Amino acid sequence: MKDFCYKPLSGKNITEDDIKKAIVDEKIEFIKLQFVDINGQVKNVAIPSCHIDKVLDNEIMLDGSSIKGFRSIETSDMCLYPDKNTFIILPWKERNGYKVARLICDIYNPDGTPFEGCPRCNLKRLMKEAHKLGYEMNIGPECEFFLFEKDEDGNITTTTHDKAGYYDVGPDDFGENIRGEIVLNLQKMGFDIEASHHECADGQNEIGFKYADILTTADNVATFRVAVKAIAAKYGLHATFMPKPIYGTNGSGMHCNISLFKNGKNAFYDENTESKLSEEAFYSIGGMLKHVKEITAICNPTVNSYKRLVPGYEAPVYLAWSLQNRSALLRVPAKRGNATRVELRSPDPACNPYLAFAAILEACLDGLRNKLEPPEAVEANIYHLTEREKKKQKIESLPGSLAEALDYMEKSMVVKQALGEHIFNEFMQAKRQEWDSFRTFVSKWELDKYLARY
Repeated sequence: MKDFCYKPLSGKNITEDDIKKAIVDEKIEFIKLQFVDINGQVKNVAIPSCHIDKVLDNEIMLDGSSIKGFRSIETSDMCLYPDKNTFIILPWKERNGYKVARLICDIYNPDGTPFEGCPRCNLKRLMKEAHKLGYEMNIGPECEFFLFEKDEDGNITTTTHDKAGYYDVGPDDFGENIRGEIVLNLQKMGFDIEASHHECADGQNEIGFKYADILTTADNVATFRVAVKAIAAKYGLHATFMPKPIYGTNGSGMHCNISLFKNGKNAFYDENTESKLSEEAFYSIGGMLKHVKEITAICNPTVNSYKRLVPGYEAPVYLAWSLQNRSALLRVPAKRGNATRVELRSPDPACNPYLAFAAILEACLDGLRNKLEPPEAVEANIYHLTEREKKKQKIESLPGSLAEALDYMEKSMVVKQALGEHIFNEFMQAKRQEWDSFRTFVSKWELDKYLARY
């Protein structure tokens, strides 16, 4: 049973009997029923394990009016439908031999239909559309985060945990032990961890896990963020996925390594072309380049996201693709065969992975449907090109603010198809309010700049 408990992501069909046996064998006290809101924030309802029958019979209700972007108070009753294959023990929750397990849930209406505002249900809808065309999308994310100290009162500071740099080792890299504990906990949960290391900025870290289908990967990203924060807290630190917490240094990204599979084979690979890339790969690149401005508000959803997306800090801002060049928005890493993939470098770890992956998938599908050819690859360092040279090569830039990104999104039929009407409208309204709050706020920078002068 221990093997079962620690390998939930292996594709095994977990049954109700498996879960009930694990509860007894592993002394599981509580089951956390996990879901995400439209902003990608993880929410949960904890149920004593003695009520597992109610959980598995979809009898646990939720007040949707209490979750931003879900339901009004007049129609607030909603149901949690657990995905049995996501049952797993949370290793960091064990105490005195007793344990806590987790089930990821879809949100359903009381009539038994999927709730159109549930990000996970929505992603499943998009996956079905891809399956009609014969495709399954896989994504491998590269999640970066910062570790910050807390003051003596437990308040979060922006003092980094260390002053190390890219690929540094201890004793300069203070994050080794924390990353190690995070990796061990994730491995117990079935994650296939490929690498972990210190990133460029002080206190910045990255842990990479193996690609999977986009639903599993979205679940993994949500779980990853919870695990990182929980384990950092054990060390008295705060882990943040805020894209740009420190001015003047690199921000945190979540590069997405994307591939389409068809009939069990990588559809991006074609051994008969010079580049070893297929038509599907080129059309997907074409689709992403055409629609990336429209999906940027989804992949980079905060005001702060656009403090990261500026030239000079290794963040991709230029709409181009390459076969190696990391200054381009899209690049194709060197590996071929089943490892053939396209890396979209703009998303950040504050995004809702269910919505971001839905938007990326729909952009690729639009490229396939309409056979969108990408422009020529750009192998020069775009950061070193003059404005005139970029204009000559028709290299545009990503939106420079959340407001600009929302303007592109608002006009996009691709995003409306990717999100559905409910999520599209709720997301747009929430983010317009966020921008307006930022726009009208008087910041310390303004006071320092103008108060004495004027």
